[in-house]
Amino acid sequence: MPHLKGLKNRPDASPRQKVISEIMTGVERVRIDTERNFLDVLDKVHQLTTEAVDPTHVFTLSQVYEGLLLKMGEKANDGGQFFTPRQVIKAMVRVIDPKISETVYDPGCGTGGFLAQSYEHIRDRLGNDATAEQLETLKQRTFWGREKENLIYPIALANLVLHGIDKPNLWHGNTLTGMEIYGGLFEGAPAAFDVVLTNPPFGGKEGKEAQTNFDYPTSATQVLFLQHVLRSLRDGGRCGIVLDEGLLFRTNEDAFVKTKRKLLDECDLWCIVSLPAGVFTAAGAGVKTNLLFFTKGRPTRKIWYYDLSDLKVRKKSPLTLAHFEEFFRLLPQRSDSDRSWTVDLDERKRRAAEEARPLKEQSAAKAEEANQWNERLKELKRAARRDEKAIAEAEAQCAELTREARDLANRAKEIEDAVYDLKAVNPHRKPDVDTRTPEELIAFIEAKGREIAEALAALRSQEPVSKSTKDSNQ
Repeated sequence: MPHLKGLKNRPDASPRQKVISEIMTGVERVRIDTERNFLDVLDKVHQLTTEAVDPTHVFTLSQVYEGLLLKMGEKANDGGQFFTPRQVIKAMVRVIDPKISETVYDPGCGTGGFLAQSYEHIRDRLGNDATAEQLETLKQRTFWGREKENLIYPIALANLVLHGIDKPNLWHGNTLTGMEIYGGLFEGAPAAFDVVLTNPPFGGKEGKEAQTNFDYPTSATQVLFLQHVLRSLRDGGRCGIVLDEGLLFRTNEDAFVKTKRKLLDECDLWCIVSLPAGVFTAAGAGVKTNLLFFTKGRPTRKIWYYDLSDLKVRKKSPLTLAHFEEFFRLLPQRSDSDRSWTVDLDERKRRAAEEARPLKEQSAAKAEEANQWNERLKELKRAARRDEKAIAEAEAQCAELTREARDLANRAKEIEDAVYDLKAVNPHRKPDVDTRTPEELIAFIEAKGREIAEALAALRSQEPVSKSTKDSNQ
């Protein structure tokens, strides 16, 4: 093991040796305690070949490995927070549709699920017609990622190697601060990528060290990751990203609003899928999430929404690809249905600007009036004989008008910022409203009260059972 761990330090270390070395960094000890056991393990491993394993068999090595990672999530162990449900990954990869010769990047790759699924997607599309050059590109130069956690980084490398990616180009370190632990496998990375597929951590907090690297500083990890994604995507590049509900609807913090404004100004956010609560519960997270799909290089005009939030997802009834069937069917034409609708962002901006305009005009008028009172105040203070009463009145008027101008400007800003509340609100869903009158509700409560009183009276009237009777019944 020390030998394997040290391979990356050789002056002539090959990419394969670096991968092996980094995978072994997470292994402190093994349970092989004799040479005989070691030889038995080698014999078993030697039998695992593509010829010996039927590709249609459900328990191929890579799937077993991913199954173990899911179990870690269900037990809330170290791997859970890094595991995105396979069905969600499959749906996102199918929508983004990465192709051969495109670079695929995940800035918070966890166990490598998005990269592994993208590999399988491209490989299956190539089929038997793939050339040696295409396969070399796919296995060596296509997949790029970053991961911070010391435990998860080698697991991701092993996962990708087991899926058939000979050189997983994974950078070990903090994506947001840029602090590198090991970058030997990331050499030659492109400045921007064709495809980004990711489920960044949400709910975390970052310190000043990370925030200084971004245009819109905030401690919210998911907001910083979204800014990183926008920076990492080339013009014309496509992204599929999992984001929490809070990022979509929050408009009370500048960094949230400005990041979403940048997203909508620089990218075409063409689809948002509202997932049901509980999708990530098995992986240790109960946060309500959404899938966002966008293309960089043109502004957003319209957003097509698809709503799955009413589905009841539990451990024994997880979200599956079957739940996405209608979504896949409607997506090409962005058709409306009971679950889907389109928001005209240009129209929303126009209405907001129209509503905010009079408030801005009133604010400007109040500010101008406050300036006039401020000039008057200066004159009063310069006068040879100070009129304290007039000075106090001018100060009060100046303060009041400034406050009113500020309040009007804030109200206008709230209206304009509300444009960037991107939460999915299904207009086709009928709200469950109780139409009973107060009198009917009172009558209902009284009737239930009588039922409870009668039940209690019946219980009290029963004779208590003696201990000897209980014992004989047992």
